[in-house]
This record gives sequence, C-alpha cells and structure tokens, in this order.
Amino acid sequence: MNRKFWHKVFSLVVNKYFLSLVVFSIWIIFFDQHNLVDRNKSKQHLNQLKKDTVFYQEKIRNDREKMKLLKTNLQNLERFAREQYLMKAPDEEVFVILKKGQTK
Repeated sequence: MNRKFWHKVFSLVVNKYFLSLVVFSIWIIFFDQHNLVDRNKSKQHLNQLKKDTVFYQEKIRNDREKMKLLKTNLQNLERFAREQYLMKAPDEEVFVILKKGQTK
C-alpha cells in the first residue's frame, strides 16, 4: 500500500505538465517583473496612502473651519493668539502649565 502511494506521488512529480506548472508558479510568485510579493507590498502601500489621504482631508477640513472662525470673529482670533502663541496684554501675566512629558 505504501509503495503504491509513493509510486503515484513520484509519477505525478515527474510528470512534465506538473513540473511546468510548478516552475511557472514559482516564477510568477517570486521572479516575474510583476510578481505577487511586490504586488502585495504595493497593495499595502496603496491602502496606507488611502488612509493618509482620508486623515489629511479631515485635517484640512478642520483647519478650514478654524480659519473661518478666526477670520469672522476678533475674539476668537485673540483667544487663538493667546493659546497658541502665548501672547499677552501688556498689563497681564501668563502662566503655562505643562503635563508630564509635554513640551511647548
């Protein structure tokens, strides 16, 4: 029984069509100009770029809203300048409190 099994396996492996299929598959997977390994890497890179695009579009939308608020209301502009650039009026003092590990 065991001998018959190995004889069938050997005859399959020696078959020229099977060998051609194996060589072709190996060539396509690893060595071709457009091999599957590079295609997979490119697909992952493309997916990452799509995620980055969504992130930056959201960031642009948020920044546009902030700019619109700053351009329409002087109180918002003053608050923004005080918070982001630590600006102050001549007669006041500013105390900056940072959390551990935070730098400004």
